[in-house]
Amino acid sequence: MVKDILDEGRTSMEKAIKALRRDMARVRTGRASISLLDDVKIDYYGTPTPLSQVANLSVPEPRLITIQPWEKNLISDIERAIYKSDLGLNPSSDGILIRLPIPSLTEERRKEMAKQVRRMGEDAKISTRSARRDANETLKLLEKDKEITADDLKQGEKDVQQLTDDYVSKIDSIVKEKEQELMEL
Repeated sequence: MVKDILDEGRTSMEKAIKALRRDMARVRTGRASISLLDDVKIDYYGTPTPLSQVANLSVPEPRLITIQPWEKNLISDIERAIYKSDLGLNPSSDGILIRLPIPSLTEERRKEMAKQVRRMGEDAKISTRSARRDANETLKLLEKDKEITADDLKQGEKDVQQLTDDYVSKIDSIVKEKEQELMEL
């Protein structure tokens, strides 16, 4: 019974880590990454469609993303969608291929992005602590209903705290890694 609660807590904490990694992938570091374009959608025959579903995306150089639409008539729509996104990128096209150069970040922008990364990490920690609280409340209810003993409750709370500490540590290392990536020239 306690094991099930721990597994449930672990699952919730793992979701927080996955969400953090997904959010971190979208933070522009001055390096080209296709994940920067995950939120860019274009109007494809009246339907908002992710860019990756209407074009080939590639990173031929560390500071360049190339976009090759499957239909040439989409080039202007793709350029417009990139301009409208808050990425701060300027696409250039030769009629067949769109080149998206990734400019280097200024020192001020790097520090601003590092703050954003720390905020994302703090949000993930809040989710993790929330999972800990839920697990502890469930354990206390089980003890109150006489389904587990007081010793089981204490051991369960100790195990939940250890799990929480492990996940907070993982979050800290992910944030630190991203900050280092941001501060590279």
